[in-house]
Amino acid sequence: MKDKIVRSVSGFNNELKLKGFNVFRIEQDDSATKIYSRKDFYKICLTTGRSKIHYSDRSFETDDTILFFGNPHIPYSWETLSTTYVGYTCLFSEEFIKPLERSESILQSPLFKLGGTPVLKISSEQREFLNSIFIKMLEEQKTDYSFKDDLIRNYIHLILHEAMKIEPSVNFDQHKNATSRLTSVFFELLERQFPIETPDMPLKLRTPQHYADVLSVHVNYLNRAVKEITGKPTSVHISERIVTEAKALLQHTNWNIREVGYALGFEYPTYFNNFFKKQTGTNPKTIRLEQV
Repeated sequence: MKDKIVRSVSGFNNELKLKGFNVFRIEQDDSATKIYSRKDFYKICLTTGRSKIHYSDRSFETDDTILFFGNPHIPYSWETLSTTYVGYTCLFSEEFIKPLERSESILQSPLFKLGGTPVLKISSEQREFLNSIFIKMLEEQKTDYSFKDDLIRNYIHLILHEAMKIEPSVNFDQHKNATSRLTSVFFELLERQFPIETPDMPLKLRTPQHYADVLSVHVNYLNRAVKEITGKPTSVHISERIVTEAKALLQHTNWNIREVGYALGFEYPTYFNNFFKKQTGTNPKTIRLEQV
């Protein structure tokens, strides 16, 4: 039975990936809600029931009607705590929503951003209106209307605007505050990699993608945030910090140059030499000889 469910969900995922959009009703004890685990798509859920949502480093527990916004670049999980659990889920890819005007600002809204507001409590009146939008999407999904994708995008847009109206703006993180927070976390993580204590434990995080993976954000989002706050790309900050550590190791340890390079994540001395010269205009040997 379990294999049958998994195959069913797999087929559902493949269909979703092909279309870039899917909306479905959540019924009591619905298996799709509990098993579905893809993180390739943005998610909007309108649900009523007791549940706990773990989103990045925060948790939200509720037994009311809520509207949830999931970002595929931010880790989240959902615990259903009651058997009576109903509502709707809408899933869409970035490619699906892109044709919509101002789609980038939608995906970067406080509803989807790291440190934003992913869970909103919904009143009975608000639920009735939002229910009607999800029902329209369900109905439209089955039609052969030539422009149904455009229509569904507009329904998504309407849900997002309703959500922005529901949550007071004072509780929304402003873009600058959100980028400042992410940039601060990035620098904290960067500094945790140093100092290098032994050449046997080389530096693990060396690229913007490595840091984005640990922070559970898209690398482009991380780069934009860091550059907006500091004026320099993420890669420049990483390279500058590696150079600073390289100079310290060359000046204050008896490790040979190969060991210094390996400790900083360079598998071959040539790679380390080329990197160091590109960043400083000189080579590691010169820095080492200056200390003799």
